[in-house]
Amino acid sequence: MKRLFSFIVLTVIASIGVAPSAFAATEGGDLAKMGIAIGAGIAIGLAAAFGGLGQGRATAAALDGIARNPGAASKIQTPMIIGLALIESLVIYALLIAFLLQGKI
Repeated sequence: MKRLFSFIVLTVIASIGVAPSAFAATEGGDLAKMGIAIGAGIAIGLAAAFGGLGQGRATAAALDGIARNPGAASKIQTPMIIGLALIESLVIYALLIAFLLQGKI
């Protein structure tokens, strides 16, 4: 967990350090546009990362429950699939918001 947190922090620091030089070639280097681009990229990255972690934990918990009580597999599987669909919908909403923000640039 510590390694994952360090990786995320280093990625954010690197993206903040690279972004000004990437946007320096634009007309005026509009700070608002740069903020929107960075925000959209970080938002979709975090949504995908934590959505994947949430889906992994939900699936692991469901499989653990099925392993402990195989007779309850049908009662566990349906809510698990609904939960996974809801988690995925949140990631898709983040993707939609990132696209909307990119349209403002």
